[in-house]
This record gives sequence, structure tokens and C-alpha cells, in this order.
Amino acid sequence: MTLSITETRNPASSEIDQLSTLAMVKLINDEDARVALAVGAQSAQIAAAIDGIANRMRRGGRLIYFGAGTSGRLGVLDASECPPTYSVSTDVVIGRIAGGDSALRNSLEGAEDDADSGASEVAMLDVNELDSVVGIAASGSTPYVLGAMGQARQRGALVIAIACNQPCAMEALAHIAILPIVGPEVITGSTRMKSGTAQKLALNTLSTGVMVRLGKTFGNLMVDVQAKNSKLQRRAIRIVAQACEIDEATAAELFTACNGEVKTAIVAKLANVSADAARQRLEAAGGVVRQAINGT
Repeated sequence: MTLSITETRNPASSEIDQLSTLAMVKLINDEDARVALAVGAQSAQIAAAIDGIANRMRRGGRLIYFGAGTSGRLGVLDASECPPTYSVSTDVVIGRIAGGDSALRNSLEGAEDDADSGASEVAMLDVNELDSVVGIAASGSTPYVLGAMGQARQRGALVIAIACNQPCAMEALAHIAILPIVGPEVITGSTRMKSGTAQKLALNTLSTGVMVRLGKTFGNLMVDVQAKNSKLQRRAIRIVAQACEIDEATAAELFTACNGEVKTAIVAKLANVSADAARQRLEAAGGVVRQAINGT
């Protein structure tokens, strides 16, 4: 049986237990340094995935992650951070992990072998041609993920793979395959290490790129942030101040006058219109601040 890249032994760490602690740390760091380059080599594929997902989400589609173990946890993490950062609904960016929510804290390794479970979850979500399904698995062969991807493809969804092995079964099911090859892990088979880091980087870029394309930022400012606590309220006021190049006291007054709506405050100030007019411009522009300011 041929081992996947993620399961082979790394000669550089074959005697890691005999190294000094400092040497061990440097070895792990040296291996980690390979990860960003491997993800960078997949830039064209990630860009294609961003455009495909954004195009569907503009028409009401969803972004749905499927994974098991570490991969599943990373997908759920990425999905859970989109609502507070970009004000998307929890039913628009979704994370699913083999074994359900209990698998987020407890190892349920057997759940990943159930391909029917993955397919069933896709069916329960009523996935359709406007949705984008991202399968995440270091090996590229997890049955739960394959089941989800296969069912999603049958339903006409855009199907994307994120794996750290090539060739792999997920690649064959995907319209777009993102395959950062990071090589053998420092601890053989411990794919929470380099593979997990590569998946996290790819997911960061993927979801961030989609949100930028959907107008969830103005420049590099998070203008769709939900100011639900004092820290985020301070951040929201700071964003208004930075976007409008005004002091924070003035930004706070503007923010309050616009009912705590960051985008409305920015458009009102920079387009020199009322809050109501700013909201109308934003609605006409699909929520894209720059277009709303320009009146396009």
C-alpha cells in the first residue's frame, strides 16, 4: 500500500527525541517555514475559488466547509469567525465536522469513515447550484469529506478541495483543487502540524478574499464588523475615524448619529449626505462602500 505524503516519515526529524529543546524548536520552525511557500504555490487556484464563491454568494449562495478532525475544526473555526468580522449570517458561511459539534472538543476519529454521513449532511442543507462546498482533508481521502463533495457535485454546487496530498481522491471530485504540498510532518502523521497550518492559511485567504470581493471591506478596514461589545464598538469608531480621516471623538458622534452602522457613517461623511441617503446609496450599491460613496 502506497503511503500518502502526509503519512511518510520525515528524515529531518527522525532523531527529534535526541535533540536539545532549542534544536527541536528550530527544526519545527524550519519545517513550518515551508508551509507559506507551499500555499503560495496554490495562489492561482485560491484566486479562482474566491471568484467562483463570491459570484455565487452575490446571487444568494452559501459557503459550506466539510472536514474531519483537525481539518473539520479549522473549517468550523473559519465559518464561526465570519459573522462577527463581516456581518454575514451564520447560515451563509457554514462549517460541518464529522461527528457533529461534540467532535470539536473530543476525538471521534471513526466518524470520518462515514461517507454516507457527509452526503446526508449535504442533502439536509439542501445544497444547490448557487452554493460552494469546500472539502478539507490533509490526506485528500477522508470518506466523510468525499461523500459530502460527491453529493454536492451531483447537486450542481461549486466543489473545492483543500488537501496536502497529490494525487488524491478529493482532487478528482473538485472543480478547483487547492493542494499545498508541505511534505512529511515533523511527527509522522501528525497532520495538525504543517498540514493544519497550510489549511488554516488557505482558509484565511479564501474567506478573506471572498469577503473583500463582496464589499465587506473599505480598503483594508473591516467596515461590516458587528459592534456587539465595548471592544468592538471602540474598533468600529476607530474604523470610521480612519476611513474618514477624522478624530475619534468626531467619529464617535457620527457613529452614534448613524445608529452604530459603520458603513452608513463612512458613506454619510465621505459623500456628504444624510444617514438615510447613505443607507439608500449602500442598498443600491449592494453594500459596497466605495461604490456608494461614488454614487455608482
